[in-house]
Parts: sequence; structure tokens; C-alpha cells
Amino acid sequence: MPIPLKRYLALLVTYLKPQRLRALLMALCLLAGIGLELFDPQILRYFIDTALAGGATTALVLAGVLFIGVSLALFGLTVATSYLSEYVAWTATNQLRRDLVAHCLALDMAFHKAHTSGELIERIDADVDALSNFFSEFVVHLLGNMLLAIGILIAFYLIDWRIGVVMSAVAIVAFLILMALNRRGVPYWVKLRQVNADYSSFLGEYLAGTEDIRGNGAAGFVMLRFYELLRRWWPLYRKAHYLDYALGGTSLFIFVCASALAFTLGAYLWSIGAITVGTVYVMWSYTDMLSTPINRLQNQLQDFQKAQAAVQRIDELLRTRPAIRDGVGTPLPAGALSVSFAGVSFGYEVDGDAVLQDITFTLAAGRTLGVVGRTGSGKTTLARLLFRLYDPQSGLICLGDVPIQSATLHDLRQCVGMVTQDVQLFHASVRDNLTFFDRAIPDARILAVIDDMGLSAWYRRLPRGLDTLLTSGGEGLSAGEAQLLAFARVFLKNPGLVILDEASSRLDPATEQLIERATARLLAGRTGIIIAHRLATLQKVDEIMVIEEGAIREYGPRAALSGDGASRFASLLQTGLEEVQA
Repeated sequence: MPIPLKRYLALLVTYLKPQRLRALLMALCLLAGIGLELFDPQILRYFIDTALAGGATTALVLAGVLFIGVSLALFGLTVATSYLSEYVAWTATNQLRRDLVAHCLALDMAFHKAHTSGELIERIDADVDALSNFFSEFVVHLLGNMLLAIGILIAFYLIDWRIGVVMSAVAIVAFLILMALNRRGVPYWVKLRQVNADYSSFLGEYLAGTEDIRGNGAAGFVMLRFYELLRRWWPLYRKAHYLDYALGGTSLFIFVCASALAFTLGAYLWSIGAITVGTVYVMWSYTDMLSTPINRLQNQLQDFQKAQAAVQRIDELLRTRPAIRDGVGTPLPAGALSVSFAGVSFGYEVDGDAVLQDITFTLAAGRTLGVVGRTGSGKTTLARLLFRLYDPQSGLICLGDVPIQSATLHDLRQCVGMVTQDVQLFHASVRDNLTFFDRAIPDARILAVIDDMGLSAWYRRLPRGLDTLLTSGGEGLSAGEAQLLAFARVFLKNPGLVILDEASSRLDPATEQLIERATARLLAGRTGIIIAHRLATLQKVDEIMVIEEGAIREYGPRAALSGDGASRFASLLQTGLEEVQA
């Protein structure tokens, strides 16, 4: 759906206001250039008429010098305008990209699950790039070219009113035709931008899974999907660019007709002695010049087609509000945090089945809870609710007797740390990977944590110490080293609640022993929740929760449950049911 004009203006004001002085200077350069363009043919008319009338050589020389000076000044103003417009465009679009990235990071997980990373990259990068001309040149050049066209038409009226009427009619008809073609082109550009987003998403998803695709013989299916996407892309691309070419052809045809009319009228008026030969040249020159603003307006309208599609998609993204609202700022207590769930029910889809149903329990500060249950029982969902990646549909969650909806998201996520089986490492230095780019953490503390985690030998092998670059995904690191780095991150964060979600499920026994020692250090003086399907990892927890089908099947002290032959947990221990997964 087309968005109101005020949204375009709001976007312009937001990102051009900080550069208002440069934008003003760009506008002044453009207007000065328009004035010189209109003045140039008058110099040549004077030169031609003076030469034909046998005028003084000095006058002709001065006219020639003046013409050269005006041309040089016009060239300088054109260069200055181009430089300023590019500077303004890059500054505005980079600021918009920054705002879009910050906005996407603030949106909740439900949004990110509904939109692929490729689609968001397309909106943040390609859509914003399409707005470069919109920010730098569109308004100023559109107005400037309109003023140039109006100035040319006024000059025609000053020559002869009949010429003015004919050329005004040509300009009005041309403008109406171009606007009609522009309106037809916008929907195709919107659809084309969406297909571009789908294409980027497709490449990002399937190229990242190349190893699995080749290993499982799915290359044929992926290529079929690729060809289907290309077949959907081509008709939209063809129609969108066809209308671009139609705009160009229409502009050229109008210019040819205008030139023919100008020569015809010029010849007639000269034949009856109404104008001079120099004036005939001026008519031709202004007619040729009239094609310039028409062509520029056509190009601006083409760019505006693309900008409209991009603005609609960007506006839609910016208007998306996060479902998770920040709290009022109630402070969370320092140190170990108690955890309580009271009647919590949650489903990922509002109208879908509930993943958690009426979850109620209390974990005292400093205690450790082990959570077991089959795949899909809702164990990981508990962790996501504690982080407020999602909010429950009903019930109350408290940390340290403070409802988590009352705390700010920043404070909450500083007080809760989590380690999962999938460790995300960034293409950045070891320091930045451990501190999440927080330069306030001193190197001495980072090195102390590395030593506590048993990573000293690994650290000594690094060629540049904390400045050593790690690759995205942690290529070159063992699973154990990556997991220990994740533990080090939580140590540096120093949260009051630590959640371990299958943190050792993929490790060999020797590495798992290192992780167990790191876990003991990490949980000392903190509240802990350990989600696991290997019951051996729950030997030292204080309490056990068994979840089945989104409800608490059993909850109590580990020692009591393991000693009760009738308990579900004791049954799991006896049968060695190790296939229960997170």
C-alpha cells in the first residue's frame, strides 16, 4: 500500500536535518547553476546578432570571454553540487542503516523467526542503497529541474507568446505521461525488491548448509528451488525495467517533437521578420535545454519508483514494534537470585498449542536446579522466558522477588547468563569475543578468567594473545575450547543466575570433565538451572524438575527423588534413559 507523503517528508527531515547546512549549500549551488544555464544562450544570441550586424570586434571578444567564464563557473557549480549530494547521501543512508540495525536488534524473537536473515539484510542494505538518490538529490534536483523548466518556458514567452504556449503544452503533456507511467511501475518495483530479499535469504540459508546438502544428496532439490526462484524473478524484472525503458523512449519522442515544433515556429517567425537569427538559435538552444530537465525528471521519477518501493519496506520495518516492552526499571538484587514461576503458560503461536502449561515452582537463591524432559517438553522455553526473549501469555515470573517485566531488559540480561551447546563466535578478536565488545573490562580480568577456565595452554598458543582474530563460527577451535570460551563469557558478565542448556551434550568424556570443573566454578555463589538429558551431569544439583508435555511432572530435592523408588526421576536413573533431549 502506498504510504502518505508526510512519511516521505518525515524520513527526509529526520536524516537531512543534521546536514541542513550542507543541504542548503547544495541547493544554492544548484539554483546558481540553473541561472547560469538560462543565461548562457543569451550570450550566444548577442554574439550571433552582433556578428551578423557587423558589430565591433571588442564586443564579440568580450561576449566570448563572458561565455567561457560562465561555462567554467557552471562546471565548478556542477562539481560542487555532485560532491555535496554524494556526501549528504552517504551520511544519511549510513545513519539510516545504523538505525535499522539497532531497531532489528531491539525486536523480539518472534519477529526474527518470522523473517529470515537474508530478508533483513536486503532491507538494511539494498533498500537503503536505493534511497541514496532520494536523500541527496531527489527533492533538490526535482525542484531545481522544475524551476529550470519554468525558467525556459518564461524565456519562450519573452521571445513570443505563441512559442510559450506551444512549449508549455508540450511540457505539461510530457509531465502527465511520465507521471502515469511512474504510477504503473511502482507495484512492480515493490514486488521485485521482495523477490530480491527472498533470493538473498535463499543464498544465505543454503550456502551456509553446503556440507549437509552435499552429504545428504539434496543438491538437486536446492537447484530446483533456485530455478523456481529465478522463474519468479524474471517476469517482475522484465516488467519493471520495461516501464523504465518506456519512460526513456517517451522522453526521447517528446524531445524530438519539441525540436521539430521549435524549428518550424522559428522559421515562420524569422520569415515574417518577428525575430532575428540569434533568437532562432536561442529558441533551438532552449528547446534542447528543455529536454535536459525533462530527462532529469524522468530519471528522478525512475529513481523515485525504486525509492517508493524501498521506503514502503523500510517504513514497514520501522513501524514494527517489539512485543517485548522494556520495564520501568525496578532494580534486581545483587548476588544470587531466587527464581519463581507462578501459573506460567506460554505458546509460541497465540492461537496455537501451549508449550508450557501452568508452570509453578520456586528455586531459592544459591540453589541449583536440574531440568529433564523429552524433546519438545518445554525445557529450553523456560530459559527463553527467563531472558524475556518471549513473554508468557499468563502467569508471573520473578527473579529475587522482582517481576522480570518490571526490570529493564538491559539489567535483566546482565543478571542472567546462559551457556548452550551451540556457541556463537564472531569474526573478531579473542578479547571482543569474550567481552561482547565491552572495552571497559580490563585485560587482567580477562586473563584471570581464561586461567580459571583451564584455557591457559590454549591462550599461550595464540599468536597475538587477546588481539588474535577468531573466525566466525569458531573454525579451528575444538568443541571443548569453544564451550569453555562460552563459560568465560558468563564469568566476565558475573550474573546472579546461570542457565546451562545442554552445555556438555556434544563433548567427549575427557573434555566433559573440564566442563564439569568449569561448571562448579561458575555456579559457586550463584543460582543455577541446568537443562540436560544426560543424567550424569545432574549429580550435584540440589533440586530436580521433570517436565512432560509442557507441565511439571515432578519437582523436589534430588536426594529425595532419587531415593524414592516410586518417583519418575528414580525410574529414569534405574532405566538409564539417556535419550531424553533438550
